[in-house]
Amino acid sequence: MTVDRAVLAFAGLMVLVSVALAHWVSPWWLLLTVFVGANMLQAAFTGFCPAAIVFKKVGIRTGCAFQ
Repeated sequence: MTVDRAVLAFAGLMVLVSVALAHWVSPWWLLLTVFVGANMLQAAFTGFCPAAIVFKKVGIRTGCAFQ
C-alpha cells in the first residue's frame, strides 16, 4: 500500500464513520464529513495533506501524489 491509497482509505473511513455517527448520535457529526471533503479538495490543489505526512512517518512508502 502506498501513502496515496492509505490517504484515500482513511478519508473514506472517516466519511463512513461520520455518517454513522450523524445517524445514531447527532447530525452535527456531518461537520466531520465537511472537514474531510474540504481537506481532500485543498490537498488536490496544494499537495499538502496532514494524513499523508503521518503515513510517511509511520513508514508507508510514498506514491506519486504525495512525495
